[in-house]
Amino acid sequence: QVQLQESGPGLVKPSQTLSLTCTVSGGSITTKYFYWSWIRQPPGKGREWIGYIAYSGITYYSPSLKSRTSISRDTSKNQFTLQLSSVTPEDTAVYYCARAKGPYYTDYDQYDYWGQGTQVTVSS
Repeated sequence: QVQLQESGPGLVKPSQTLSLTCTVSGGSITTKYFYWSWIRQPPGKGREWIGYIAYSGITYYSPSLKSRTSISRDTSKNQFTLQLSSVTPEDTAVYYCARAKGPYYTDYDQYDYWGQGTQVTVSS
């Protein structure tokens, strides 16, 4: 049973960097051929895919967020992280980490495991 857990500050000030960590248990983030994504859902809006880090360490980001996004991993801790810079109140959302068996960026039916989600509010 794979479990994912998001963690990080729930409140971030505008212009600062949003940093979240996903801790994975029950499966290795380096196992072929899984893809580990960050997804967010603003209040009253649909889900938005942010990016992934693949089992190989390769990353891919949403074109609309690429300039502000960095996903990395610590294989010794079985964790991967999200950094979203220069945040504004428009970045307020529930942020999820999730696993897929392939690079299915927006086909959320292909994500077999999800974290509980964590609320992040951007406000001064």
